[in-house]
Amino acid sequence: MSKSNQSTSSANPRSRRAEQGQFAWLRDSALVSLCLGSVAIVVLGGLLQITFGSYSMPLARAWHAVVSPDVLFDARWLLKFFLGEPLMRGVTGFTGELPELATGTLIVWDMRLPRVLVAVFVGMNLAVSGAIFQAVTRNELASPFILGVSSGAGLMILLSLVVFSSLSALLPLVAALGGATAFLVVYAIAWKHGTSPVRLVLAGVIVSTVFQSLQTAMFFFASDLGVVQTAIAWTTGSLTGVGWEQVRMILPWTVVAMLLATLSSRQLDVLLLGEQTAKSLGVSVEKVRFALSGVAVLAAAASIAVAGIVSFVGLIVPHLVRNVVGSSYKKLIVGCLFVGPALMVGADLGARLGLIAITGASSGQMPVGIVTGLIGGPYFLYLMRKKQELGEL
Repeated sequence: MSKSNQSTSSANPRSRRAEQGQFAWLRDSALVSLCLGSVAIVVLGGLLQITFGSYSMPLARAWHAVVSPDVLFDARWLLKFFLGEPLMRGVTGFTGELPELATGTLIVWDMRLPRVLVAVFVGMNLAVSGAIFQAVTRNELASPFILGVSSGAGLMILLSLVVFSSLSALLPLVAALGGATAFLVVYAIAWKHGTSPVRLVLAGVIVSTVFQSLQTAMFFFASDLGVVQTAIAWTTGSLTGVGWEQVRMILPWTVVAMLLATLSSRQLDVLLLGEQTAKSLGVSVEKVRFALSGVAVLAAAASIAVAGIVSFVGLIVPHLVRNVVGSSYKKLIVGCLFVGPALMVGADLGARLGLIAITGASSGQMPVGIVTGLIGGPYFLYLMRKKQELGEL
């Protein structure tokens, strides 16, 4: 055997072992179980959610409507829902009338399924955003809500609704600008020859309080009652009335943010080692911290732009996933991608069932932010009581 063949044969086992080690975390049984359980919650909760409404339907019929071949095997309908009818016609060149759908199928796909999809994307974004903030600040209390990002994004959205209504088509960018500004203010307040977990949290509380007060003040400048009701929905966090327009608004930003977060898992792990250790490994800490914060702000802002300020999701989900799969961000980001949607879909279903139990009306809508707040408050108290030194991660 020639030397080149020997070297090739000896290199192949090493490369195979390296490749297996690189993807070994995907075979983690706890992570797989967590993801499968979360998918089951999303599917079952989503199906139950779309059975409610003035046109009620049994669970089996709802499932048949979701998997209807008239939609799934017709690219025109799929493109119409996900891209909009003008783009669908531009892409396909179709100029006629779309084939009719059964009443139940049309109601599910056109009106009810978008709410479930928006809940899934919002859960992904908020969970991953919280996980990134906790690594960037090395603070397990960090989240878009606590660090003022949610309040800053919400304030900019309210300004767009009340004052600059022409910017309504750019809500994700407007929200990202507000969230980024708020986070920079928090960082500036907390900076004193560096930052600390306690100072970041306290600065976040200060900025959140100020921005929430400004949000309340905006109601006095809104003369239209409809605008006031919309603003209240934003500040509470609600999936009421969302449709395919919101799906199309959040989807591209979600794809970008989730891809960047997944690719940045190694940098997130390095940041957890501490600033000095990260610098010794050749990492430009401030640049990496700033870039990753931008990804977290983008993810949170995209969610706020379509669902308003949904509290505690970014705090709860990373903790839950970390308790199951450990602190490795390769596993943590993947877990958040699944558990976040499960929490949001479950909370939205809980809001609907709670309203039915109180009022008996199946067509009512309760803001999902109320349910996440009721879950997050006790969980936050549980963390405080469980851990003696709560703060630094």
